[in-house]
Amino acid sequence: KFSTYATWWIRQAMSRALADQARAIRVPVHVVELINRVVRVQRRMLQERGYEPTPEEVAAHLDLPPERVGEVLRLAQEPISLHAPVGEEDDVALGDLIEDGDAASPMESAAFLLLKQHLEAVLSTLGERERKVVQLRYGLLDGRPRTLEEIGRLFGVTRERIRQIESKTLNKLRDHAYADQLRGYLD
Repeated sequence: KFSTYATWWIRQAMSRALADQARAIRVPVHVVELINRVVRVQRRMLQERGYEPTPEEVAAHLDLPPERVGEVLRLAQEPISLHAPVGEEDDVALGDLIEDGDAASPMESAAFLLLKQHLEAVLSTLGERERKVVQLRYGLLDGRPRTLEEIGRLFGVTRERIRQIESKTLNKLRDHAYADQLRGYLD
């Protein structure tokens, strides 16, 4: 009869709509169905045995590889907001506890600050033009190293003249009293 088929199709349409829209991150319907099967078997085994079944036991019951069951169980977990409070008080969020891998360690920050101070001390002993050439050539002002050609245009001289100034300045810096301290930063 039509009503028998209609019931089935309505039930399937509702379960598919739930699978498509219930989660913050969309998971394909066939994966949601697999998640439901795994969770159902896991719940039944817990009731029968009295302990949480291992992924291997669930996998054996469903004829699936244990790795697949582990993967499905990971997919079943709902995502947690990084703004979710942690602990008894609401003053710390989960995102505050995640390490920033790109941030410099306190030791690196201190070393960089010392290097910057030593460089400024060394560069302050140079003439204005020599200091500016070195700063531009090695990107000490804005992090962008310039070519000899670009620096030459800024000073209104040839790139060869800038190369000569740079070479003379670097020789001067090699003999500077702070040179040994600066070499330590290269290691």
